[in-house]
Amino acid sequence: MATEHLSPLDLAFWRIESADHPMHLGALAVFDASAFDASAFDASAVDAASMAARLLAARCAQVPGLRRRIHDVLVPVGAAAWAADEDFDAARHVFLVRTSDPRAAAGPLMARPLARDRPPWEAHVLAGPDPRSFAVLFKFHHALADGLAALALAASLFDEGPPVRGPARPLPEPPAAGSRLRSLPGVLAARLQGVGQALEIGAAMARSGLPLAVPSALTAVAGGTGTRAVAGLALDLDDVNRIRKVAGGTVNDVLITLVAGALRRWLAGRGDAVPEGPGPRALIPVSRRRPGAGAKYGNRLSGYLLRLPIEEPDPLRRLERVRTGMDRNKEVGPARGAGAVALLADHVHPLGHRLGGPLVAQSARLLFDILVTSVPLPGFTFTLGGSRVREVYPLAPLARGHALAVAVSTYKDTVHYGLVADAGAVPDLGALVEALRVELEELVEEVS
Repeated sequence: MATEHLSPLDLAFWRIESADHPMHLGALAVFDASAFDASAFDASAVDAASMAARLLAARCAQVPGLRRRIHDVLVPVGAAAWAADEDFDAARHVFLVRTSDPRAAAGPLMARPLARDRPPWEAHVLAGPDPRSFAVLFKFHHALADGLAALALAASLFDEGPPVRGPARPLPEPPAAGSRLRSLPGVLAARLQGVGQALEIGAAMARSGLPLAVPSALTAVAGGTGTRAVAGLALDLDDVNRIRKVAGGTVNDVLITLVAGALRRWLAGRGDAVPEGPGPRALIPVSRRRPGAGAKYGNRLSGYLLRLPIEEPDPLRRLERVRTGMDRNKEVGPARGAGAVALLADHVHPLGHRLGGPLVAQSARLLFDILVTSVPLPGFTFTLGGSRVREVYPLAPLARGHALAVAVSTYKDTVHYGLVADAGAVPDLGALVEALRVELEELVEEVS
């Protein structure tokens, strides 16, 4: 069997990880256990959480993508490859956690890196005091999957449902750089086009500028504390759509605008001065998966870079500025702007990833100031043993030097924001969550 090497981007995610800055995605799924089907379990399973843990452990052994680990290889130097874990043991990946507050327990669990000598994922079943519900925290290393691929892996553990696919519409591909070079031999033309793309992305990054007017609240001092706080907020999708229909733009434009407005409101509540001039740079990841191709393992990502207009006091003007900025990004395309920095990984030799990984990790602060990512969820209801998923909060990794990462998904007519923060830098994460809620109310009032 041919060796399956990690792609350059997957390898980059694997190499930049550190103990204080683990590179795993997460999702906190909250279940309603009132309909749990216990008929398939013996009497020793005393509650729904215990039965859920057993069910997940039994199913994960049947999913090939969850039985693969990463190991270094000799050739190419610095590369890594996938291999089957011959000693796979579900007990090293699925855990039952008794806690008085399942959501609070998610923070310390997100701070803990995944073991690097076995398949890089975990599922923590969080049993709280309410016997009618439990939660599951899924963790997938970014080298294993991006948001859509992680969704497909998690979905394979749930009860049978419609297949999880990629985006409904294809992302527009930019005109091929150097198309006039097609008359050259294919390999040479591809190399020249790749160099041209790298130079173009680098120039766009230079134009985007160094950090300007970045609130200190978004900066983790000395790279961060290694601790994590997690919070979630559920908002009515109908309210978001009402804003979109009246003010224009896309649902995603509105969701990003809510983040910008909440940051402004949060800073004011802390007594911090709202910076003037260009706002913090938000990295907006963009999937490059083709429609209908399914969500294979690994990463197919690019991104957009957007200045969040937190200095703008008018909420509708903030939305207009976000909409204009995102439209400009889409015109350029996901493979050409400053946010396409992830694509530069394709132009680095594996040894460069191994030797330069720590340096790249420390440079994240120079590339963007906050991550704001959206993970689309399918329209059907997820269930586990008949227990229905009531809420699902996506959780993003926190880069070195960053204090906050925001992820958002829409599930069952509800928008779910998942926030991950450096617990030392952001001790008042709950205040930011409340600012998001109030910001939506104000925008709804503005368009009513």
